[in-house]
Amino acid sequence: MNTAYRKRLPGTQLDYFDTRAAVDAIQPGAYAKLPYTSRVHAENLVRRCDPATLTASLKQLTERKRDLDFPWFPARVVCHDILGQTALVDLAGLRDAIADKGGDPSQINPVVPTQLIVDHSLAVEYGGYDKDAFAKNRAVEDRRNDDRFHFINWTKLAFQNVDVIPPGNGIMHQINLERMSPVIHAVDGVAFPDTLVGTDSHTPHVDALGVIAIGVGGLEAESVMLGRASWMRLPDIVGVELTGKPAPGITATDVVLALTEYLRKEKVVGAYIEFFGEGASALTLGDRATISNMTPEFGATAAMFFIDQQTIDYLKLTGRTDEQVKLVEIYAKEAGLWADSLKTAEYERTLKFDLSSVVRNMAGPSNPHKRLPVTELAKRGIAGKWEEVPGQMPDGAVIIAAITSCTNTSNPRNVIAAGLLARNANARGLTRKPWVKSSLAPGSKAVQLYLEEAQLLPDLESLGFGIVAFACTTCNGMSGALDPKIQQEIIDRDLYATAVLSGNRNFDGRIHPYAKQAFLASPPLVVAYAIAGTIRFDIEKDVLGHDKSGKPVYLKDLWPSDAEIDAIVAKSVKPEHFRAVYEPMFKASGASAVKISPLYNWRPQSTYIRRPPYWEGALAGERTLKGMRPLAVLPDNITTDHLSPSNAILLDSAAGEYLAKMGLPEEDFNSYATHRGDHLTAQRATFANPQLVNEMAVVDGQVKKGSLARIEPEGKVTRMWEAIETYMERKQPLIIIAGADYGQGSSRDWAAKGVRLAGVEAIVAEGFERIHRTNLIGMGVLPLEFKPGVNRKTFNIDGTETYDVVGERKPRADLTLVIHRRNGERVEVPVTCRLDTAEEVSIYEAGGVLQRFAQDFLESSKVA
Repeated sequence: MNTAYRKRLPGTQLDYFDTRAAVDAIQPGAYAKLPYTSRVHAENLVRRCDPATLTASLKQLTERKRDLDFPWFPARVVCHDILGQTALVDLAGLRDAIADKGGDPSQINPVVPTQLIVDHSLAVEYGGYDKDAFAKNRAVEDRRNDDRFHFINWTKLAFQNVDVIPPGNGIMHQINLERMSPVIHAVDGVAFPDTLVGTDSHTPHVDALGVIAIGVGGLEAESVMLGRASWMRLPDIVGVELTGKPAPGITATDVVLALTEYLRKEKVVGAYIEFFGEGASALTLGDRATISNMTPEFGATAAMFFIDQQTIDYLKLTGRTDEQVKLVEIYAKEAGLWADSLKTAEYERTLKFDLSSVVRNMAGPSNPHKRLPVTELAKRGIAGKWEEVPGQMPDGAVIIAAITSCTNTSNPRNVIAAGLLARNANARGLTRKPWVKSSLAPGSKAVQLYLEEAQLLPDLESLGFGIVAFACTTCNGMSGALDPKIQQEIIDRDLYATAVLSGNRNFDGRIHPYAKQAFLASPPLVVAYAIAGTIRFDIEKDVLGHDKSGKPVYLKDLWPSDAEIDAIVAKSVKPEHFRAVYEPMFKASGASAVKISPLYNWRPQSTYIRRPPYWEGALAGERTLKGMRPLAVLPDNITTDHLSPSNAILLDSAAGEYLAKMGLPEEDFNSYATHRGDHLTAQRATFANPQLVNEMAVVDGQVKKGSLARIEPEGKVTRMWEAIETYMERKQPLIIIAGADYGQGSSRDWAAKGVRLAGVEAIVAEGFERIHRTNLIGMGVLPLEFKPGVNRKTFNIDGTETYDVVGERKPRADLTLVIHRRNGERVEVPVTCRLDTAEEVSIYEAGGVLQRFAQDFLESSKVA
């Protein structure tokens, strides 16, 4: 701690670290030119960095250099129950390993405050047209997840510094935005900015408050939990000036889908984005949160907004204390984090986006950055005339319509707009089509309170959008079972069936196995498509239905005005709603004083929680990086959903067959995501996505789509899991060859754990998504990158080869990929080692994050 810069914060009884003085001491006037991100990182360095290295670290920020790593110490770790639970399963396994070596397991605890919210375990088995849907879905969740919840409850008692918010309370990101983030902390008499990592790629949701929050995998989160710095180099910081204002009738969803398309095209992958300008200033905090939430869909790391009056108004609206609100304003203005102070900030790259250019949008099919103006559906062959056959679903049937995900339900304007459209539809006598499974799953209980205050909840319920959960549901692939008759009709008629949801992810196969494609849309559009019942419909021009007098009703007849939306928001969304929800929730979230064994009593028959195998078998052995055979040769845009799907487990899958053998009834198979605490189930999900394209799976001269692999040298095409089992029995080291953007999507540990347990030692791709690359390293898998201009096709790779990796592993070093062809030919290919920092090299060489920590812990114990 650099006490030379510790000063009293004016107007308070707290101290703060005068980062401006520290930066300007190195280069006079430099602080005024720093972007917001650099100012927050500089404060973290001044407060936490070793004084001996402070100047060198700060120079990386002031001189915009990227040749040295600097440490970042996030103030918090926030987890949802899937990755949070698996991280804590890993720590429980680490305790066992430490105990086996004679160490004290009770000393293994998160050092950094860790908040776990149980929000990813509920499936919508009962739709929003069932008046008891919420209670029924919660009962199913508790029954299916008994093992998991038993373990999570143990962690609350066994670990220090862990708070747990139980199921049924909301989504981690929305709770983080509405209550958990103080924006400015006051700890031990010192005020400092809130910063955090979260085990979900949408953690940047809270960037809307001016809080640097980035999504990481559970492995990286574990490292931060255990007190290790997150080492980084100065990221690309891109300024995005927002001009104009949205046209009437344009929602924040329309804006973010347009921005997502634009920023993907501008290639901001890995960057920290800072929004500024008159357009940004005019956006409500809810609108900002809708934008920041979709950061991973841009490909970016963070999407920051500055602290300003909108921030203050939102903190008051959501029931923060007067003292906290005052602290945020005083600190932000004193430390140069207030919007007015950032007018002198300079960016190496600046983009401009006109909000007035945005039209009514959807995204799809299949990717959140594939913007689709609703007026274009017909032109692109998605919408069109369809014959209505009584008693049959139409082609393009919308089988799922879900108002889901924190992306939109943390924005009161979007939710109120949906409620008003529902009210107008009910007044005209319109109804939801009977084949549409509709649902409303807000990310916060406050949403129910303000919908009731506005008297709009009954209107949503009458159209089938009753509240089914306060959890992450359809957006995470937890859409639940379809009506068996509807599912059978889809199968029998081979229907093109779709989903429309107000979420952030619509990758193929994610939302439901029988929804061939999915479209992202604003909450009011979700309601409209539930009425339409098909995507083969021009929502702007075609008749939605007829009123009681037989007159045609169009979307424009139902769409509420901005003035009407704003008036209801102003009247109905109140601080007391948020206080009523959060004060009792957080009063009950702290750890109990009850003492419990520091070692977990693993349940041997559990298919949810099992002692991790990271110190056993192949994982304890040396990785040779020699004689590797390809498990898969893959195209561009392989997502973590391809690598480790999160949706429902089907009986005919490898995981389904295993669960059946373990005695689970099919109705309780649950999702892949919920079983990630048991490696025996989870590793059977590796590459289990039915939409996978493995270029090695050639049948009759054609690449066959599905969870398939080819066992070499026999050349036998088989199910992926059978290939993995075969190679595990042979102790055959494996490699994966891939295209661009490998590992995009959710921050999914098992996308890395699964391939490592299969025996994969290295992955060679044209490029890696940031979070997945760090997860691979955290599991001891070596990420390698083809040089620009070459790829798997350049070298005619077909999967019959074997591979070696040669060279000294240093940060971003050039290594050699040696390809041994079946005909005896040897090809040497230069590749870039994507161990980007000395810390990453250290983790990789130890075998992974947990092995690195265990070695360091045991060494320090000996010294002590």
